[in-house]
Amino acid sequence: MRRLLRAVPLLGMLVLPLVHGQERNDIPACYPYAQLTQHQPAPSGRELVVIIDETVPMPQALQRAAWDSAMRYVRPGDSVRLYQFSAFLQDHYMKLLFAGQLDSPLQGKVRNSLGSQSLKQLDKCLQQQAAFFQKTFGQHFVAAFGKPGVDIARSEIFGSLRSITGDFAERPQRERVVLLVSDMLENSDFSSFYKNNRIRDIDPGAELNKVQQKNLLADFAGARVYVHGAGLVAGDAKGAYRSAGTLQRLEQFWGDYLQASNGSLAAFGAPQLTIDLR
Repeated sequence: MRRLLRAVPLLGMLVLPLVHGQERNDIPACYPYAQLTQHQPAPSGRELVVIIDETVPMPQALQRAAWDSAMRYVRPGDSVRLYQFSAFLQDHYMKLLFAGQLDSPLQGKVRNSLGSQSLKQLDKCLQQQAAFFQKTFGQHFVAAFGKPGVDIARSEIFGSLRSITGDFAERPQRERVVLLVSDMLENSDFSSFYKNNRIRDIDPGAELNKVQQKNLLADFAGARVYVHGAGLVAGDAKGAYRSAGTLQRLEQFWGDYLQASNGSLAAFGAPQLTIDLR
């Protein structure tokens, strides 16, 4: 994946100051630069939210598969956000690593009504914007995964998802897709999906009741959630084998949890997601 992140122009001339109160946008905008703001198309209304669990030692092949899934989904006009979460430890906590809005190209009568010089400037900027997005988002994406040799024993999935989804209702989108890259194995003071260093066979209904009683449901605001990495345990770990029954109960729990959290489980990659985001 790192080969994809070769250098592109940083487009410093396009970077605009962030107005107080304006939503964060890490992607330089093209229409103000080309002095065509009045002709700028509306955003697509689609948003991809990538959430990466830092506590999971994710093999390179699975990291690359997650990256490919995200890149196949994103298109011009989309909003993209990238979160990293961990256990609540020093230097390890939930972070918004990237937030940006891609521009849509001009089409049809509006495009045909503009001068060639303005269009040339805009088109060149849009090409550079796409490259800038892939490079910058890719750098943060790679950095979001846990570092080799750093073992984070705890994982605060429920609390992190509740925090991350806290702004979904305030940022309405026509269509929101979440790519959740995690083993989906809570291991906190609240609950643990492990027993004797092995994944335990959870009771989905009992676990959901515990989550509800502790007010740890999230609000996904109708988002479709694709899980990548579920049940993943390092190959040399004790009890790395997971039975089909264990994974089925894990999937059932997260499906029920998401339904109770105003979302839906679109696919459950255990560990690899094998369908495209839609």
